[in-house]
Amino acid sequence: MRLTDEQRALRETAAEFATEHLAPHAIEWDQAKHFPVDVLRKAAQLGMGGVYLPEDLGGSALGRLDGVLVFEALATGCPSLAAYISIHNMVATMIDKFGDDSQRHRYLPRMSTMDTFGSYCLTEPDAGSDAAALSTRARLDGDEYVLDGVKQFISGAGVSDVHVVLARTGGPGARGISAFIVDRDTPGVSFGPNEIKMGWNAQPTRQVIFEGARVPASALLGGEGNGFRVAMSALDGGRLNISACSLGGAEAALGMAVRHLSERSAFGEKLSEKQALQFRLADMRTDLEAARTLLWRAADALDQGEDTATQLSAMAKRFCTDTGFEVANQALQLHGGYGYLAEYGLEKIVRDLRVHQILEGTNEIMRVIISRRMLQEAS
Repeated sequence: MRLTDEQRALRETAAEFATEHLAPHAIEWDQAKHFPVDVLRKAAQLGMGGVYLPEDLGGSALGRLDGVLVFEALATGCPSLAAYISIHNMVATMIDKFGDDSQRHRYLPRMSTMDTFGSYCLTEPDAGSDAAALSTRARLDGDEYVLDGVKQFISGAGVSDVHVVLARTGGPGARGISAFIVDRDTPGVSFGPNEIKMGWNAQPTRQVIFEGARVPASALLGGEGNGFRVAMSALDGGRLNISACSLGGAEAALGMAVRHLSERSAFGEKLSEKQALQFRLADMRTDLEAARTLLWRAADALDQGEDTATQLSAMAKRFCTDTGFEVANQALQLHGGYGYLAEYGLEKIVRDLRVHQILEGTNEIMRVIISRRMLQEAS
C-alpha cells in the first residue's frame, strides 16, 4: 500500500515529536512512574488528542490508516504513552459516535486539547475477556442513575477527568448493559492505589470504584441497553492502535540492536560481520514488515467499512503484538548483558510491549474471533 504525501508528513511529524519529547525522558518517566500531562498536551497541539474527531470539535478528522501511522511513530519514543493517547482517543471516539450534541460539545473540544483526559471503564475484577458478564450496576432513581461496582486495570484512572463506564441496567448478558459518561469529581467515585506493574509505568493504572455514585440521566451514552454495542464499536480501532504501538516499540528496539552490533566487537571482528547475527536481523526486519503490511490492510478495511474489518483487526492485533514483543525480546538478547540494564532502555520496551498481548482482548480471544468468522462462513 502506497502512502500519500500527507500521510508521510503525518508520520514524520509524530516521529519528530517522539524523538524530541518522549524518547529522551522515557526511562526516567518509567522509573519514577511519572505521567507527563504537560507533554501529552503538547502532543494535542499537533492534533493527537482528537485524532479521529471532526474538525469543528477540535479534532484532526483522520482515518484509521492515518491513526496507525501516528501511533507507531509515537511508540518509537515511548510505547506506554503512545498507548495511553490511543485509549484517550478511543474514549473520545465513543462519545463522538454515540453521544448527543450536548455531550459531544461538552466533552470533545477539551478532550481534543487534552485539557481533559479520558479513561475507558469496561474490565472488572471478575469480568475480563467475558465482558458481557460485568456486574457493575446502574439503577435508575428518578432522573438520576446510581452506579455501584468496581472497574479494574483502568489506564489513566485517578488523573482522567472523563470516564466511559459500562454498567448493567437490565438483565444478564450483553443486552442488559448501558454506557455512561462519568466525571471524575462525581460524588461516590473513588480510585484504588496506582498498580505496581511490569511495564506501562509512565501511565497510571487504578481501580475505579463506584459507591452510590449518582449521575444524571443525561449521562447515558447511546441509549439504555446499547452499552455493549458502544463498547465493542471501539475495539477494532483500539486493537489496530495497540498493534501500531507494538510495532513502534519493536522498531525502536531493532534500531538499537543494529547500532549495537555495528559498534561492538568480539573475537576480533564486529558483531555485525557475523553471519548468524545478520540472519537474525534480517528475520526481525522481515517479521516487522509483514506485521506492518497486515496492520495497514486491516486499517484500510476499517476505513472502507468492509465486513471483514473486525476479523482483520483481530488478526492484526494478534500478529503485530506477538511479533512486536518477539522482535523487542530478540533485540534485548542481541545486546547481551547490556540489554538487561535499565539505562539502555531495551528492557523497558520489552516490559511495555508484553501487556499488548493481553489488553484490548487477549490474543487467545483474537483467535476465537478469527476462527468464529471462518466457521460462520463455512456453514
